[in-house]
Amino acid sequence: MNTDPMQRRVEEALASAVGEGGEVGLQVAAYWGGELVVDASAGLADPRTGRRVDSGSLFHVFSCGKAVTATAVHLLAERGRLDYDSPVARYWPEFGVLGKESITVRQVLTHTSGIPRLPDATTLGELCDWERVCEELCGLSPLWPPGASTGYHGLTFGWILGEVIRGADGRHVRDMVAQDVLGPLGLLDSVALGGLAESMPARTAAHLEDGVVPESARLDAPADETPCAAWANHPGYLDACIPATATATAEGLARLFASLAGGVGPGRDRLLPAERVAAAVLPAVDAVDLFSGSRVRRGLGYLLGRLRLPAGDEVDVFGHHGLGGSIVFADPVRGFSFALTKNNLTGRPFAGGAVDLATRAMGMAVDFLLP
Repeated sequence: MNTDPMQRRVEEALASAVGEGGEVGLQVAAYWGGELVVDASAGLADPRTGRRVDSGSLFHVFSCGKAVTATAVHLLAERGRLDYDSPVARYWPEFGVLGKESITVRQVLTHTSGIPRLPDATTLGELCDWERVCEELCGLSPLWPPGASTGYHGLTFGWILGEVIRGADGRHVRDMVAQDVLGPLGLLDSVALGGLAESMPARTAAHLEDGVVPESARLDAPADETPCAAWANHPGYLDACIPATATATAEGLARLFASLAGGVGPGRDRLLPAERVAAAVLPAVDAVDLFSGSRVRRGLGYLLGRLRLPAGDEVDVFGHHGLGGSIVFADPVRGFSFALTKNNLTGRPFAGGAVDLATRAMGMAVDFLLP
């Protein structure tokens, strides 16, 4: 399979985004038919030192991590260890109080549980303390009747499902994901739910807020008053397990999604059966999100979308995006997966157009790779 033209064109697009579009450091990876067809990078991992991005650079991809944790939930469901429609309290009894008794695993996966946020005064240091956060969650009441509305569960998604995983499996979510999701795919060096103290700063990118590396975060400061780039640069935060978020390479994310979208490698190794993936990406929510005010389509832990290829074909995809512009998604029909990671966190879209770049890469795959 000759993928050189695809690789060159993606490299050119990334170089342009860095040189002219205001991006700082970028990675893109894509799989097609189980094989890595693009693995490109450009720019600086750390503008303070001049360290360049390479294929092994780790970026904090924020809510792309939700897809990793959701995949672990689906793996346990496939093994018969948990049921989507069981109450969370079946696996985490302490959670089932103050109106949360009936909240189901499915409602957490679809952001309809009514427990979308921690108290406003929660500090960054408290976010890094698993047991402290879980105590806070047990003390909350739903903001709406469970299942009645949808509102993005920015961070609570990860801890609630993490405790479901621990109750169903017996292992902490970080260990279960490492041993049963990442390990079998050879991703232990490429995707992480925390545990990065030893990788700082050798592989982890420095994150910027609108082109500037922020001052170091204070663990005693309210998290919602701290720039998210400062979170992503703090060793304590990157070492903590906050499983609504993750740190990863683009290749690692793309490989994980390739394993869901048809398999990886010559043997097309799959993490989950096709039937389980198909059920997980059926539309479960198609409604206006209470917080964003935008209409969203969600499966079980994944966002659902549709891309229009350059030739005009429309493609249904599933995946997740992360604050600041990182994204991962897959098309299970064609066995295509795509990931983009970046370190300049802005309110603007990726300078090269992440979705546009993905559709062009996918269009090139159709042109170059199909007989």
